[in-house]
Amino acid sequence: MSVTGWHLLYLLWLSAGAMDFMLHRASNIEATSGLKESTLHLVQIGILGLATVLWLSFQASPTLLAILLALVCLHAITGYWDTKVAYPKRAIRPVEQHVHSILDLAPWIAAGAVYWSIPVNQAGVGLTFEPAPLPMWVFAIVPALLLTVLPALIEFRRCFVYRAS
Repeated sequence: MSVTGWHLLYLLWLSAGAMDFMLHRASNIEATSGLKESTLHLVQIGILGLATVLWLSFQASPTLLAILLALVCLHAITGYWDTKVAYPKRAIRPVEQHVHSILDLAPWIAAGAVYWSIPVNQAGVGLTFEPAPLPMWVFAIVPALLLTVLPALIEFRRCFVYRAS
């Protein structure tokens, strides 16, 4: 797949995250599963944020892939925990379940892309610090901040204020 194709998939993934936060707002998350669920959303974003920074910082290698796969597994476990917290307290409509499907699958696809970028003849264990060019950092970080981190912080604040009142 071309770089443009991967960028479009990345933006689709982030847009699904933004849509998820809109659905949380529509379901009045602050009055239902509240701060606990919102905190888990921040944890999930933090896990994938760390994975993104590692991907941008190091050369693709089996070691990097193993770390990224561990983070993707941790994200999946946290996502399951998030759903266990939300489900008994908040209605999770079918559209939100489908959005979650994208959010659950996308990290695995990203890990697969890292796998395919590992040179065939690469052997050994370790990480080689090889930061991506600045435009790649900007493209990865800025949309993520705007489409997921900012909505997550706004949601967390709403839940925090509701709980305090």
